[in-house]
Formats: sequence, structure tokens, C-alpha cells
Amino acid sequence: MIPRLLPAIKISELALGLAARGSVPAFECAFARLAKTKHAIAFPYGRTALMCLLEALGLKGRNIICPSYTCVVVPHAITYAGNTPVFVDCAKDSYLMDLELASQAADESTGALVATSFFGEPVSLDAISAFSARHPNVAIIQDCAHSFFCEDAGRAVHKHSIATIYGLNISKIITSVFGGMITTDNDVLAANLRKVRQARLLPATLGKSIQRRLYFVTSRLSLSPPVYGSVKWLSSFGVLDRFIRYYNDAVIDMPRDYLMQLTDFEAAIGLHQCMLYDTIVAHRRGLADYYHAELYECTHLRLPAPRPGHTWSHYTVGVDKAEKYVAAAAKQGIELGQMLEYFIPDMQVYAHHRHLDRSVARNYIGKTVNLPLHAGVTLSTADRIVDLMRENI
Repeated sequence: MIPRLLPAIKISELALGLAARGSVPAFECAFARLAKTKHAIAFPYGRTALMCLLEALGLKGRNIICPSYTCVVVPHAITYAGNTPVFVDCAKDSYLMDLELASQAADESTGALVATSFFGEPVSLDAISAFSARHPNVAIIQDCAHSFFCEDAGRAVHKHSIATIYGLNISKIITSVFGGMITTDNDVLAANLRKVRQARLLPATLGKSIQRRLYFVTSRLSLSPPVYGSVKWLSSFGVLDRFIRYYNDAVIDMPRDYLMQLTDFEAAIGLHQCMLYDTIVAHRRGLADYYHAELYECTHLRLPAPRPGHTWSHYTVGVDKAEKYVAAAAKQGIELGQMLEYFIPDMQVYAHHRHLDRSVARNYIGKTVNLPLHAGVTLSTADRIVDLMRENI
């Protein structure tokens, strides 16, 4: 079965990966060069990075504006940092937060805005500038976990903020197995971030390094098409929930090792991935262009708008009933993903939080599918996917 995601790690590279040597500082330097920023600071998870960033900014007991349509780990990190998430709906016909609505949410208690470039689509930097002009005391944090180095009208999104956060788990555009990163050009903030990391995080242990190596091998093998069908079959019985389910509707939590630093092994994988970045994104852009060209006339589909600076973590298509396309694709040995199966303001733990709603994002739940973009998708596979999506199921 062709999985919906597959890291750019060849099976033949597993042994080399296990033997790879690296260091966190070397990985940080490589990431900073790739981002063209002065600083890159590594963390064990993207959510740990956001939590520590808010602390380094001196934000506690404040309201932090974030999208209502995003990964739940974002408000979890905000909460763990001692702040309160305020949720803002998407703009009409967009998966991105409505920044005009976000401006209405901002007041004297607001400490920061988390501007998420979702699915690889860049946020509007003009809209960010307009928000900042109205609310100069609100820190802008770019969330590019799903949109590494995307650009808006030729301007790098991650350069237009006090800092930018990235997730580096196995599902991201590039990976360090797990991990997160913050980039910034602000020397004072970078120094504060390193102080917070030193004070809050424990050194990585040998046990964690061994666990990460085991995860690296098993996750990559399990995502291989010959094996993945069996993995999907097991997951349908809930057997693998403890490994693949990353949220609980009734709990605000973090991983057990969220306060343990990134391992040198993960840094070595991340360092190698940095060298592959341009090739990875070129492939994803090529597939996205192909899907768009072949599906453009399908009136039953809502396609994402192609933009030059899009880096395509996902090619997300709006459909009336996502589960029908997912089931039809599975019969053909192809997995279509659903990036978000939940709407955060409807979750038990966030049901009483402030939410500026225009009834846009809630309608995306169960009505989007993600077409595979990874290096394992050949042109013939893409043709099969196109043929499936052309059907008005």
C-alpha cells in the first residue's frame, strides 16, 4: 500500500543512518544556513520549542492568538507555558487564519500571535504587517512546521517575525526523526532561548538515543509499501493507537520526554535531511503542479490555489465526503490522508476558551483529503490518484 506520508530516507540508508554521527550544534548551524538566519536553536519537539519561546519572550498569564484550524499541540504548548490560547477561524475559502478577525481578538492582554502557514501555503505578509501596525506590542511568531521556508511574493515568511517554529517529526517535509527548531535573527532572544533550554531541559540519555534509533528503523520499515498494508490493518483495530494517536480530546498533555534535549543521533539525521531539502521540495512542487493541472476542471473538487512560494507539506483537496475517497483509494492500495480530524474549539478541553468563529474551519472537518506528495509517489501512481479523484464519488 502506498502510504500518505513517507520520509525522504531510503531503506538502503537505514544502516548508514544508524551509524551516522552528528551533533546538535552542527545541525543547528546547517538549519540556520538553510533558513538564512543568524540563529537556529534545536528542541526535542516543535511544541517544546513553542513553550520555551513563549517563556524566553517573558510571556506568562497572557492571551496567545492561534488558529482554530491547526494541530492541537499548538494550544497545548501555549497552555503549558502558562498562557491562554484564543482561537481564530480561517478566512473564507482558505485554510489559514483570518488575520482581520485576529485583529479583533487582540487586546491589552494579548502577548503574541501564532501565524500558521498551513499545508505549505504562506500567510499574507501584508496582512501580518497590517496586524502589527494596529497591535505593535503583540509579538509575531511564525509557525512553519508544515511550511518550511515558504515565501509570500518572494519574501521569506520565517524572516517576518520575532521567531519561527518548525516541527521535525517523521511526517514533516524534512525530519530529524522527532525534534523541533526555532529560527531567529534576534541576538537577545536567541541568548534567552538557549538559557531557557539549558534551565528547563535535561540532557539526552543513552536510553533515549537507543529508543530513537529503534523508532527510526521501525517507522521507516513500516511505511514501506510492501509492509504498510499490514500496518494499516492492525491500526484499524486500535492496536497501534498508543503509537500513532497524538491527542486526547479530554487531556492537555505533552510527550513524556518533552523536557529532554534532542539526541545527537536525531541531529545527524536532521543534518543529512538539510542537504536534501531542495530536492525534496522540488519533487513535492512538481507533484502538486501535476495534480492541479490534471484536476483543475473537476468541479466537485476544491483545489488549493497554487502560489510560487508554496512548499507543499500537503496537497489538500476539499470534497463533500472525505471518507468515501479514503475508502475508494484504500481499495486501490493508496492511502489518502485527512490532516485534521478534529476542530479544536469543539474539543472538551478547549470548549470554554474564547473563539472568534465565522463557521469556516468547522466545515473542513471530514471534507478534505491529502494527496500523497512524497518521493515514493511516481508519475504512474500520481495518474492512479488523479483517475480516482476525477470520479464524483
